[in-house]
Amino acid sequence: MSARKKAQATWGGRFSAGPAELMLRFGESVSFDRRLWAQDIRGSKAHATMLSQVGILTARECAAIVKGLDGIAKEIAAGKFVWSEALEDVHMNIESALTKRVPAAAKLHTARSRNDQVATDVRLWIKDQAAAVDASLVGLLRALVELAAANATVILPGYTHLQRAQPVSAAHHLLAYAEMFGRDRTRFAAAAASANWCPLGSGAIAGTTLPIRREITAKLLGFVDAKGRPQVTTNSMDAVADRDPATEFCFAAALCGVHLSRLAEDMILWSTAEFGFARLPDEFSTGSSLMPQKRNPDSMELLRGKAARFQASLTHLLTLTKGLPLTYNRDLQDDKPPLFDAADQILLSLDVAAATLRGTTFNRARCLAAASDPALLATDLADWLVLKGMPFRHAHHAVGRLVALAEKSGVPLDKLSDATALTADAAFTKGWREVFSLQRGFAARENTGMPGPKAVARELARWQKALR
Repeated sequence: MSARKKAQATWGGRFSAGPAELMLRFGESVSFDRRLWAQDIRGSKAHATMLSQVGILTARECAAIVKGLDGIAKEIAAGKFVWSEALEDVHMNIESALTKRVPAAAKLHTARSRNDQVATDVRLWIKDQAAAVDASLVGLLRALVELAAANATVILPGYTHLQRAQPVSAAHHLLAYAEMFGRDRTRFAAAAASANWCPLGSGAIAGTTLPIRREITAKLLGFVDAKGRPQVTTNSMDAVADRDPATEFCFAAALCGVHLSRLAEDMILWSTAEFGFARLPDEFSTGSSLMPQKRNPDSMELLRGKAARFQASLTHLLTLTKGLPLTYNRDLQDDKPPLFDAADQILLSLDVAAATLRGTTFNRARCLAAASDPALLATDLADWLVLKGMPFRHAHHAVGRLVALAEKSGVPLDKLSDATALTADAAFTKGWREVFSLQRGFAARENTGMPGPKAVARELARWQKALR
């Protein structure tokens, strides 16, 4: 009988033979969950410390286990640790190696299960990754704010339905994305907060009869509130079955990916010859293998494509957990690939977006030419009529008739004769053309959240202060 046909070491007591080779390959998770090794070792060291403090391990046994775990950590970090598919997962690979070196490690699994162990590892990993994502989000926000500040006086059309709507500043447009990514920071922080409850001590489903102290483990692992008080999960069944933190992380990544995709779409459009508003850096653009003149916005197109990948990870987790009875089911093993992928790709995407923006430049003249279409101030003209006492709905129709006359005549809106304007509405008396001034239009938009120069300066100052 081969080694793989022997009874499985971790749970094989009631079995006469181990799993088939095919089942081993089908059921192993160490090929992907090994990346939880640092969190697994942290959890084991804290668990050993707690067992020592309640008298289940001696101080000497605990010290030997901790030292052995530190040695394994060094081996893994150096790429010298040998992972075994036959040992199924990261937990048993580490425990098996430890037990060979430290006989007392046979006691380490006292009062815990792989069910609460993996739940703890994943929660620790999510907290670590959320912090890394936040740092990358801050980097992207700084790139956005720097680009906005450098182009605060660049005027370009704002669009609705991809049709020119009203003039805005490039800074105001870019800072719209700063608001989105700022909210993304709160969502990743919320995912980390959701993960910040220690499941260790829940066992497989119903805890343990042994006199453990869960609060010790929680505090050692950093599962604490703002005042440093330990936070432990309050239902053992929920603790081992819950995958909300992973799902929330993937939701945050999916929505952040949508925001990245929208930013990318704007940059792609702006960099076309048809728009010509912006130029992306050479380092984040590519050419064509056939057409030598091509300059393709590949970094932005790839960012746009990643949004689908983030949404797939979220859908994977939602579908995975939607019909599972309590508590742990092996299905949950498959929660990690989409979670890991979402974290890897969102970090890479944020860094690429930031680097691309840092090298982006605006064509000030091209932007101004597009924004100088007097039709973009049609709403301002309606407001002018409102200030003269006309109800807005009537003013809207009056300006609409004026726009129609301009289109029919083939002349810009502000070039219509006074006589022609009066045929649209008698309210178009002397002074109506004064509305068609970009400077006037922006000066009138200084309320909070508007694109006037002073309002944008306040926006920039607020973001610059927040990102110091």
